[in-house]
Amino acid sequence: MSVHCVLTSAGRSLSLSCPAAGLLRSLLPPAITRRNMSSKRQMDHLERTAHNQRQSALYPAQVCGIINESETVKRLRIAVHPDFNFKAGQWVDLFIPGVEKVGGFSMCSSPGLLQREGVVELAVKYSKHPPAHWVHTACTLGSQVAMRVGGDFYFDPSPSDPAVNLLLVAGGVGINPLYSILSHAADLLEVSRAPMGSAHLCYSAKTTQELLFKNSILQVCGQFPDKMSCDFHVTQQSNDLETHLQSFVNRQRITAEELRAHVDPERTLCYLCGPPPMIEAISRTLRDLGLAQDRIVFEKWW
Repeated sequence: MSVHCVLTSAGRSLSLSCPAAGLLRSLLPPAITRRNMSSKRQMDHLERTAHNQRQSALYPAQVCGIINESETVKRLRIAVHPDFNFKAGQWVDLFIPGVEKVGGFSMCSSPGLLQREGVVELAVKYSKHPPAHWVHTACTLGSQVAMRVGGDFYFDPSPSDPAVNLLLVAGGVGINPLYSILSHAADLLEVSRAPMGSAHLCYSAKTTQELLFKNSILQVCGQFPDKMSCDFHVTQQSNDLETHLQSFVNRQRITAEELRAHVDPERTLCYLCGPPPMIEAISRTLRDLGLAQDRIVFEKWW
């Protein structure tokens, strides 16, 4: 991993004013109106998520760190207002001055990091879509943005909930909300107040270079070896695997056999995030393995 900019200390020590009406009003887009969509026109983030729950508050935020997570993905570290809060797995509406389109990006960090350091993290893949293009071409340390939390895809157990075994299945940048959930599960285990059984991550990408957060994932799983585990899958790897990854990487797609080993119809709660065809195929396999539909939670990123 190459570091593009050195991370600066931020978070609670950074002075972020309460939502300022003038600045934030200038960032808000026109109200969304429902209309017939041409099959050739792709809906933008606000249209696609119009029926998802959203917080009402829009908060100012400031970029305080930028890391090249891979050749095509930048990870932003963003200092937020003290009242900002979210659940593991949720996304943000990202409002960028001078960019008409509103971005929609899942947070890859945990609520625990927000509590400890006052920051959230987004991992954004390069594309020509204006918000993602801004992240890769114009975003700098100190850039001012505004964010609003939304999404129905999250893991937020209460201490009174029955223990569950988490099965997390990610494809490509669909790892973002699942890494947030995995980190949150580890945070809950750390303070011994989680209704947790076990957590297993199945993560597929084209190559190991595109397996985001792989070393951090291994570190998190290593902290709780009797509770947390992971398997990586690569589908287009041509180079030799790095030595430390060899025992964790499979050169094939995620199989029904692997999923079967981690499915208990009474205890397993599965979260899926990735390309729609992958999510649909994995969901069918899980149902065939006896997992009820209400224990399969998914989010498709188009």
